[in-house]
Amino acid sequence: MTEHMPQVRSVALGYWLGVGSRDEDDDVGGMSHFIEHLLFKGTKNRSSREISEAFDTLGAEFNAFTAKEYTCYYTRLIDQHVETGIEILSDMIQNPLFATDDIQSERKVVLEEINLHEDSPDERIHDLFMEALWPTHALGKPILGHAETVDSFTAEDVLGYYRQEYIPKNMILAVAGNVDHDMIVEFAQKHFTSSGGDRVGRKHIAPHVEKKLDVYTKKTEQAHICLGTEAIPANDNRRYTLSILDNILGGGMSSRLFQEIREKRGLAYSTYSYHSLYAETGMVAAYAGTAPDNTEQVIKLVQEQIEGLANGSATDEEIYRAKESIKGHLVLGLESTGRRMTRLGKLEITDSEILSLDALVEKIDAVTRAGVTELAQELFKPEKMVLTVIGPFELEKLAHLA
Repeated sequence: MTEHMPQVRSVALGYWLGVGSRDEDDDVGGMSHFIEHLLFKGTKNRSSREISEAFDTLGAEFNAFTAKEYTCYYTRLIDQHVETGIEILSDMIQNPLFATDDIQSERKVVLEEINLHEDSPDERIHDLFMEALWPTHALGKPILGHAETVDSFTAEDVLGYYRQEYIPKNMILAVAGNVDHDMIVEFAQKHFTSSGGDRVGRKHIAPHVEKKLDVYTKKTEQAHICLGTEAIPANDNRRYTLSILDNILGGGMSSRLFQEIREKRGLAYSTYSYHSLYAETGMVAAYAGTAPDNTEQVIKLVQEQIEGLANGSATDEEIYRAKESIKGHLVLGLESTGRRMTRLGKLEITDSEILSLDALVEKIDAVTRAGVTELAQELFKPEKMVLTVIGPFELEKLAHLA
């Protein structure tokens, strides 16, 4: 997948693999992320240091990330070095060493990353919310995995998972910038083998969601609140309506959550909403961090804003502002080679529709006030709302809010 941007001198390229935390069995939870780390530890042709030196010599940015449904290894560099970038990434993905010493040392790094995440309640709350929303579903698994599982990984586990998932039929190369498509195809064919087996298909099973309250007792200066529910899958045509709904609820400084909780009452520094869409389902949630004594008040304020939208309180002005905000961020983002590459790769690896900018704007403009209300009514049902809280109190203190 390529996108030609003749006005720039940079190129962003990434190998996208259709494997993430949702593909892991319970005994290898966190393996996708662990292998992502290990691929930077060296290949049959380069040491870890030589990989870093090679990218640094190119003046390149390089990194990787793991998500629920995919993993990406990417670099951003100037156009004259694009073949070298493809060659290095291809080497990393095809020829990892998985040396025992590297597995042991990187295990320590990942365990520290998990500890850091555990000590960051404003980040940890979102994993806990996903686990509460989908306790028995693959999407509820944390991307980092759990410490006890990561600590048990063997070299055989790592190699077996790699051989199962890191096959050509399970990956794409996405490139955006000052490039020629045929040239990229030539470089990819030169540096990447097309041989490999077939991947076992992912099972898409719609999860069952019920109303729930989870309180995690932790001595924190703030209470961290996440209230939300199941949403729609990635291929649902109402995803543009959901973007508008989310933006009105907590998408910016003019959003309802920001205005009601922070600006009017000063009850939080950080409050927002967000949504994520997957193959068979999705989620939408609101977050706020507040003083423990204000927890109940803030939860009720979040509930009021959600209920208001379900009752049809979204105004024409709010919908117009949300549309313009989303379109503006979309256009600004597409001026970046990195953002364009990410858009191409993510949409293709998840079998999603790739639309032109004009088509996207048309979809956003077509969202109606009635459509926003209808979707809010469908999603924000009291019997399906999940509330997760981290703070210095016990479940009983908030049980009446469930």
